[in-house]
Amino acid sequence: MNSRTITDEEFFRERGFGRTMGFGRKPALIVVDIINAFTDPDMPLGSNMDEQIVATNQLIDACRKADAPIFFTTTAYDDAGLRDGGVWVLKQSGAATLRSGTPAVELDSRLHYQPGDSVLVKKYASCFFGTDLLSRLVASGADTVLIAGCTTSGCVRGTAVDAVQNGFRPIVVPEAVGDRSASAHEQSLFDLQAKYCDVVGLYDTLDYLEQHETSGK
Repeated sequence: MNSRTITDEEFFRERGFGRTMGFGRKPALIVVDIINAFTDPDMPLGSNMDEQIVATNQLIDACRKADAPIFFTTTAYDDAGLRDGGVWVLKQSGAATLRSGTPAVELDSRLHYQPGDSVLVKKYASCFFGTDLLSRLVASGADTVLIAGCTTSGCVRGTAVDAVQNGFRPIVVPEAVGDRSASAHEQSLFDLQAKYCDVVGLYDTLDYLEQHETSGK
């Protein structure tokens, strides 16, 4: 009797994972930590994010046209001993580069950020933890969060998991997220799609935003 090894994709699909949540009625965009410390490959925490920044800017521009809220985030520590980062900073020496008031924690200048845009400062992976992001999303009426930024296996993943746990539909756009490790990036996208969010391509997401703009919702 012939047998074949099924792929992870087939196994998860057969078990009912990876079903589609779909877009909701009111989107918001979270741009996770596209800051110099993470986009400069020469810095301890950095990697090349050139392509992801291009894709993220397309999302930013489309959200402005659709009048969808946009939230930028950075990770920054004020305490000289990094005590505001708790024990998490013990895992990576590069956390010492994330000092408040330094160029490292500023948004990458290539982003289509505009004065007056919301910039949330966080201390940990998730954009929800220790910030007022949840309150802002609720106040805006958003039910869908589009997620761009870095890193896929860290802050993007943490944000997507917290988004679904708080009742939002997380949409991770693969062209707009990146990681220092290609394998970690791919595995994280696979796991997120299987259990926590919809991984939706850039052009499908832009189509959704264009329809949202046209409908005036």
